[in-house]
Amino acid sequence: MAASLIGNSIEYYEFFIYGLSASLVFGKLFFPSFDPMVGTLLSLSTFALAFLTRPIGGWVFGHFGDRLGRKAVLVFTLSAMGGATALIGVLPTYDQIGIAAPILLTVLRFIQGFSLGGETSGGYLMTYEHANQGHKGLFTGIVSTGNVVGLLLANAVNFLVTSLPESQYMSWGWRLPFLFSVALVGVGIFVRSKLAESPDFAVVQARGQISKSPPIELIHRQPRALLGFALTTAPMSIAFYLASVFSFTYGKGHGIRGSDISVAVMITAAVLILGMPLCGWLADYFGAKQVFLSGQVLTVVTPFIWFPLFNSGSLAMLYAGFVIFLLGYAAYGGSMGLFYPSLFRANLRYSGMALGQAAAGLVGGAFAPMIATSLLRSFNSWVPIAVYIAVAALIGSVMTVFMREFEEWKLIKDGSTNSGPHGEDPEEGEVSFALS
Repeated sequence: MAASLIGNSIEYYEFFIYGLSASLVFGKLFFPSFDPMVGTLLSLSTFALAFLTRPIGGWVFGHFGDRLGRKAVLVFTLSAMGGATALIGVLPTYDQIGIAAPILLTVLRFIQGFSLGGETSGGYLMTYEHANQGHKGLFTGIVSTGNVVGLLLANAVNFLVTSLPESQYMSWGWRLPFLFSVALVGVGIFVRSKLAESPDFAVVQARGQISKSPPIELIHRQPRALLGFALTTAPMSIAFYLASVFSFTYGKGHGIRGSDISVAVMITAAVLILGMPLCGWLADYFGAKQVFLSGQVLTVVTPFIWFPLFNSGSLAMLYAGFVIFLLGYAAYGGSMGLFYPSLFRANLRYSGMALGQAAAGLVGGAFAPMIATSLLRSFNSWVPIAVYIAVAALIGSVMTVFMREFEEWKLIKDGSTNSGPHGEDPEEGEVSFALS
């Protein structure tokens, strides 16, 4: 659990540092020949690029995670992400090397997204597959806080560097958060190198049940589970990235200092760090689906509370608005590590988690900041953005109702990976996607 939490935190720190810089500085440094709003949109498009490459990484790392094991993949993804992030910290700007600057930035962002495609899913699986029944929700709920810990750390570092005089921040201060990740990655790789392999994978391997092509078999045997994964995760991805990335663009246009928004995000992250393990524990007690669905329903409503509080002019209301807006995310994040792995067979589970999360990021988070920025520019109002979030959450709520967990016939109990209690191979529709 600790190794997965550390790795996820580092990966998301690096991911969010890029998103914050894309909102605040990359438009000026790498796309200076455009109108400021257009430059910001182009900068955010490179943020979206990582989501486009995540499915590629999900396919590759899902394949090797199900064939070779979880541990080696997790060490590689952290190394690739850390290397790309450090290189962004020393990348020359447009004024220094011209068009090569945004091209190199795009390549490094591609590597970030590629590595993240296999990172989070592997972290959840290592914990889920090691944990005892009855505690899986709590432990995976703690691991789920990794993205929030990364967000908190990224905003804390961003708060410090944006407190510098603007000339110093634009000159060299923005590079510091990227270079800081080198130390974090070193710690993460050391910890992950000490991990034992997943016991579920070890049993699958010992019984000769490794799939020759896990992603292809997954799509053939469990397509509806994969689709349900993507559509139920998308609204939470939208809400999270609008709160953590788009909020800075929105606040800038309404005269709200970036440092104040950073504080709001950090307060919310602290609440989520406590709330997500609690929701994981509730998922163990009441069932993952029930807790998961409550998060979806909350997100239908909370956008219409967040924006008025955002615009209130009161810092206290600003902070409260962020916390309220992401309450649904606490329920989702706390229960997803128990809910999603239960949808997939053990020998296809890494592929299912990696491709499902990548597809969800593509459908949800990839274009959310750009869509919200475009809606704001077109309508000059927050209402269309709130409707956009609410509709996505409503679709996610409906899909959650029609999805069903199944208690996979335990590997260690009956020595079977894919068969039912009498040895028959259950139909995919019976085990992962049924009418409630």
